[in-house]
Amino acid sequence: MKKITIYCGSKKGTNSVYEAGARALVLEMIKRDHSLVYGAGRVGLMGVIADEMLAAGKEVLGIIPQKLVDREVAHTGCTELIIVETMRDRKWLMAERGDGFIAMPGGIGTLEELFEIMTLNQLYYIQKPLALYNVNGYFDKLIEFLNHAMDEGFLYPEQEEMLIISDDPVDLLDQMSAYQARRPADW
Repeated sequence: MKKITIYCGSKKGTNSVYEAGARALVLEMIKRDHSLVYGAGRVGLMGVIADEMLAAGKEVLGIIPQKLVDREVAHTGCTELIIVETMRDRKWLMAERGDGFIAMPGGIGTLEELFEIMTLNQLYYIQKPLALYNVNGYFDKLIEFLNHAMDEGFLYPEQEEMLIISDDPVDLLDQMSAYQARRPADW
């Protein structure tokens, strides 16, 4: 696992703990010589992560639709910047280029990306580690909902077990490195 795709907010959130968590994750990625694949934003947690990686001399691949370039949110300092036509193109390239995925605190775009990767893993289009970086318990209610969906018979236990969850960047990356792909249950 070399290239990690990170999904996170285009805002920093109201609590400085999220930015501190982003910096802690990046420091651990730098120690492990990982590179970054992300949505190419210069704003919010996206910008924090890219800036830290670039300052350390690490490879940063940004993938962004032209519409967001036109709105001047693209991080022009990326090692490689790929401009695509649609958000759908962006998400697919990010899924293709990453060896593993981390969802950090963010909004609906982050949640959409998280669920897309869960779905791609479930349907066996890809088999790559997916993690929730649960900074400050940000995803606790989502985890509770996923447990509810499983209890109600809409998720297989294996689907939830494939999701790595931690609030510690060292533990998170250790679990991702140890990930063993396995086929989810059949219908």
